[in-house]
Amino acid sequence: MTYHYDTTGRACYLMQDITVLQEEILRLKEQKNAIILAHNYQRPEIQDIADVIGDSLELARAAVGMKGDVIVFCGVDFMAETAAILSPEKIVLLPAPDACCPMAGMVTADELRFARTRHPGAAVVCYVNTTAEVKAESDICCTSANAVKVVNSVNEDTVIFVPDKNLGQYAARFTVKKILPWEGFCLVHDRYTPADVALAKQAHPGAAVLVHPECRPDVIDCADHVASTSGILSHVKSDPQNEFIIGTENGILHRLAKECPGKRCYPLSDKAICVNMKKTDLVKVRDTLVTLKPRITVPEEIAARARGAIESMLAL
Repeated sequence: MTYHYDTTGRACYLMQDITVLQEEILRLKEQKNAIILAHNYQRPEIQDIADVIGDSLELARAAVGMKGDVIVFCGVDFMAETAAILSPEKIVLLPAPDACCPMAGMVTADELRFARTRHPGAAVVCYVNTTAEVKAESDICCTSANAVKVVNSVNEDTVIFVPDKNLGQYAARFTVKKILPWEGFCLVHDRYTPADVALAKQAHPGAAVLVHPECRPDVIDCADHVASTSGILSHVKSDPQNEFIIGTENGILHRLAKECPGKRCYPLSDKAICVNMKKTDLVKVRDTLVTLKPRITVPEEIAARARGAIESMLAL
């Protein structure tokens, strides 16, 4: 089988290899009574075999209501952990065990406990892009789509917001609460600059600029619309405009092309690639269905407290 990686970490296949692997995966999925979940940033060939495509929390929530014994989570480690927390009765598999989120690693449970001692009486809002241990030390979780709503829902006037400083600063625009943003960031979104926006607008002068709230404040100020990955998809679908510059990881362009025919979507930067998201490939998905490994589990003591933070958000 012809199969190798290019310099960006993306897998390259012959077309017949893709078809053969996808057919084998779908057969194994039926045999193992499995659900395949794929994040919006996954490779096109991975998205094409998924039962559900979405952002991390959409996928974890979808798994709760879907029938199946096994969840194959095509994403990064914290996403599979969230699925295991919400679906403890299912086997949760992460095909690429080294697929991590660097931003999630920018805050630890010990650091967060120390921050609480420095700011007694503050609420802790944690982005879903965190480890189970950090969720367990938080009052409530949020997503990029509902961060503002979550921040405004807590009773406290001061909020420790972990780990994404850019998302925390974005939420601060829409609240009277004092936000204490952590010094974490997304390696992809934090790289965008106003110069990138200017160049993209020069290349596509009629296109609207849509960016993710994980972007820096000066990039958000240049945008026409700010939304989560799912929000960007909904906006492109509903907006009568036909051209868009997309300021999030470029994996979403595949889904936009499939679900928004007739719309033209351009990447804000060709370099907006999350290498960790691209670690999942068809061979790894096939192999994880054969072996039912590597399995992601969360100790129940941690899972129970983390589940509380997630369910507090869902209750909104």
